[in-house]
Amino acid sequence: MLPSSLDEAVAALAASPAAVPVAGGTDLMGAVNAGLLRPMALIGLGRINELRGWQYQDGSAQLGAGLTHARMGRPDFAALMPALAAAARTAGPPQVRNAGTLGGNIVTADPAGDTLPVLAALEATVTLVGPEGAREVPVSHLLTGLDPLRGGELLGYVRIPLLHAPQVFLKATNRTGPARASASVALVLDPGRRAVRCAVGAVAPVPLRPLEAEQWVSGCIDWDGDRAIDPAAAAAFGEYVASACVPEPPGGADGGAAAQVGRMRRTVAVLARRALGRALA
Repeated sequence: MLPSSLDEAVAALAASPAAVPVAGGTDLMGAVNAGLLRPMALIGLGRINELRGWQYQDGSAQLGAGLTHARMGRPDFAALMPALAAAARTAGPPQVRNAGTLGGNIVTADPAGDTLPVLAALEATVTLVGPEGAREVPVSHLLTGLDPLRGGELLGYVRIPLLHAPQVFLKATNRTGPARASASVALVLDPGRRAVRCAVGAVAPVPLRPLEAEQWVSGCIDWDGDRAIDPAAAAAFGEYVASACVPEPPGGADGGAAAQVGRMRRTVAVLARRALGRALA
């Protein structure tokens, strides 16, 4: 089935509840090829133009769920949402970025999904469209299952408040070139609220917000001046984020597990410290 509008897609899903919606198909086809999924039918979303672009709306950007990583990486998009653009550029090789979509990244909810910590730090919301109409929920609620997709619903749009302030995305991988994140950090400044927002990805099933660390470091920044911060405070912030997001292994864990946790903590601490430094530079 190849609907040409979001309403047609919702109707098609209602008529065939066992069908699987597919946009870029980068994650879906991987699961099919691995024998993990055998969909009875597919609903292709690639012809729905309204889902493939983005627009300004009431101080926010409304992004279609079919927006590709390649499109998000372009300069005009990066000028307004630099962290999301940076994450999109690292999402894989060109063939993956050209096909993979923002909505697919969210619905698949792979822990290492590059856009997910950015969306969490930006406090994005998603519009879910179904037979009973549309509803808007925080992306963090969708990812954690607090407010999941209901039967017959599709992810239509992502709304992101435009902060017009520095935003940074950094990630670590286990090899050179485009690769799956072993840890990632998204950090944004919110001058209007005199706040730092941070999210850590790939270290847990969902992006983690170290709220106490955010609150602490926000009080260390000279918001009325040049937004300077003491280097010791920046280093402490990195350690604070790492300890909040990478817990100690349980008692009795072997030395290998403890060493792995230690490496992950160091990685997250460095990423958080560097992200803060770049945002404040």
